[in-house]
Amino acid sequence: MSDASIARALTIAGSDSGGGAGIQADLKTFAMLGVYGMSAITACTAQNTLGVESIHGLPADFVVRQIDLVVQDIGADAAKTGMLYNAEIVAAVAVAVSRNQLARLVVDPVMVSKSGASLLQEEARKVLAEKLLPLAYLVTPNVPEAEFLAGMSITNSDQAQEAAKKILALGPKHVLIKGGHLVTPEATDYLYDGRAFHPFAAPRIETRNSHGTGCTFSAAITAYLAKGNNIFYAIRSAKEYVTEAIKRGLPLGKGCGPLHHTWLLDRFPQV
Repeated sequence: MSDASIARALTIAGSDSGGGAGIQADLKTFAMLGVYGMSAITACTAQNTLGVESIHGLPADFVVRQIDLVVQDIGADAAKTGMLYNAEIVAAVAVAVSRNQLARLVVDPVMVSKSGASLLQEEARKVLAEKLLPLAYLVTPNVPEAEFLAGMSITNSDQAQEAAKKILALGPKHVLIKGGHLVTPEATDYLYDGRAFHPFAAPRIETRNSHGTGCTFSAAITAYLAKGNNIFYAIRSAKEYVTEAIKRGLPLGKGCGPLHHTWLLDRFPQV
């Protein structure tokens, strides 16, 4: 972390009008973990707990302008990407990340929403793999995203580890494959650093209120990295935070409700 009085983290992602995922989830998470959050919005979505109705992508040069202005003035100790939507935005973000030397970059390769809506156009997926992943300090795909990036099927932990090796070959420094989609007693994620695999396990929680899990997890990792922690501490602490947020998920709306991002505030007496 720099000499700033508070750690600073930037999220480059889409807006979720329902507040459960995207930049809304990221900024809530940053705040809860004691980090000053900034945002560069890539797209606006009209959605609620039932699903995504429509998406409006922002001009790529405007996305870049947001990144340049906040980093060059305020600075960023770590950054993350979420929904990038189209190939033009992905390519432009990669240029901005490189130009602004955002070394501690967490790439959450968001492709499909919890409700099944496409959040990354088909032609953008190859651009993400070729241009953005080589700049990533950590990439955090779930199983379907890892299957695309690795070009293989994943149904067990051995295949998840093989996929991690293939994804690391695309250029990121670390790969964390999230095991939530695997049929296992625990939700186990696998970190690969090019030398060894490091599992991070947590109890599997059955709930319908899990909207924003991936965004929140990657944002929490980013927050801990921004505070100067090593990657093992960042992932372990982020997993503890997101597991509790899932456990306390909020039954809001008629569909898949959001996590309870502000559960830490429950420790304090109400006023």
